[in-house]
Amino acid sequence: MNIGFDLMGGDFAPLEAIKGLQQYLQQSNNVTVWCIGQEEIVAPLLQEYQLNNQVQFIHAEEVIGYNEHPTKALKEKQKSSISIGFHLLATGKIDAFISAGNTGAMLVGSMFSIKAIEGVLRPTIATIIPKTNGTIGLLLDVGLNADCKPEHLNQFAILGNLYAQNVLNIHHPKTGLLNVGEEEGKGNILTQATYTLLKENKQINFIGNIEGRDFFNDKADVMICDGFTGNIVLKMAESFYDIAKERAFHNDEYISRFHYENYGGTPVLGVAKPVIIGHGISNATAFKNMLLLSQKMIETDVCNKMKSSFSTFTS
Repeated sequence: MNIGFDLMGGDFAPLEAIKGLQQYLQQSNNVTVWCIGQEEIVAPLLQEYQLNNQVQFIHAEEVIGYNEHPTKALKEKQKSSISIGFHLLATGKIDAFISAGNTGAMLVGSMFSIKAIEGVLRPTIATIIPKTNGTIGLLLDVGLNADCKPEHLNQFAILGNLYAQNVLNIHHPKTGLLNVGEEEGKGNILTQATYTLLKENKQINFIGNIEGRDFFNDKADVMICDGFTGNIVLKMAESFYDIAKERAFHNDEYISRFHYENYGGTPVLGVAKPVIIGHGISNATAFKNMLLLSQKMIETDVCNKMKSSFSTFTS
């Protein structure tokens, strides 16, 4: 198993990335991590944390900054850590690639270097939703696709179900469509048309519409919406944790589960190989969990299971 790790991505990289790598390697075997970064900065840290003999290192002359245009940067900075990572993934040198660097560049690289699974109209990104009963749910899309058609949301449901089953270990997940009411006829043109498709979809366990108040209860495991709505929900949940931290009750057992570091990163679902995008402020724990998530996606072969599922869309 080979995992590509961009050590230059993130506000606190490469130090926090290397600390997370050390934590990961202490608990994982039979994995080769291909570390990509600027040698003059990374090599001393790898030696300091006694990792230089445990990883494969690849020098990257360039780094794509957060404010750079994604497509332009990938084209012009082919010796950057993100560009090298996607080249390794596309050529089969690594089985998964993770970075907390420029999100746009990661998304562009996913769709143009790795490409969408045949039959997938649009890849999607998802986020974990902590439930009050101690379980977790999955919300998608959370920002990749602001404008969607019913067919897109229908495919998001399939991708989300496969991810929930294989990676999150949710048996027979319940799928709900985020709407302004529970009744079938509720919502706008998009949700009304999507409801019909989801109701007829034999690959999922569709339970109908869900409302905003259902996010944190056990009504649905996989929650579907367009990326415009999903991103608003995601940012609201992040601010919810920030407010809790400001008011010193973020150590509450439930509230603490909203901390991004618990889940590592966001998977790009619907592309041919595992790609994990980390939060820009990722710390060591987050990087460790990103590595663990990529390992789980490889071990469960979830991307190939998605390919098999979507073969019906191309036959």
